[in-house]
Amino acid sequence: MAKAFIGFGGNIGDARQIITDAIVCLAQHIEVHIVNKSCFYQSAPVDAVGGDYINAVVEIDTELNPYGLLYVCQTIEQQFGRERPFANAPRTLDLDILFFEGIQQNHSDLTIPHPRITERSFVILPLLEICPDFFLPEHGHLKTFLPKIAEQRIKRLTCKHCDCGLQVH
Repeated sequence: MAKAFIGFGGNIGDARQIITDAIVCLAQHIEVHIVNKSCFYQSAPVDAVGGDYINAVVEIDTELNPYGLLYVCQTIEQQFGRERPFANAPRTLDLDILFFEGIQQNHSDLTIPHPRITERSFVILPLLEICPDFFLPEHGHLKTFLPKIAEQRIKRLTCKHCDCGLQVH
């Protein structure tokens, strides 16, 4: 089993409900065990157009390799109507593999860790919520990047970990 962190986001439709449902879909995969989930965050788009996003981060243990997990994530996105008309377009659902234990790669179809993990408040804050001492190889502790994202508009929404009925262990 490998530990991984997945970022969830969306800004079309009822994004909070879509993300809740998408987390349930992820949990239904036998090769994925959800360990922890952050609260929801509302954030302004960064290098994108459209309304505010709802975001969350989930920690998992998985038997899948990174490409197997990518396939699962993309399948879930498609189930929720994800379209890719142009780069950084508004979306119903976006799942990003932020980190996959023991893997560092820079390929055109999958870069791990996520290349902008240290630049986005909507990734850093929920990730630090569930893993306060998160250490990113070749970068250091994620909390050291907090000053760089201080100007990004974001707020933590009311946290109810039982929102989705998902039992987190």
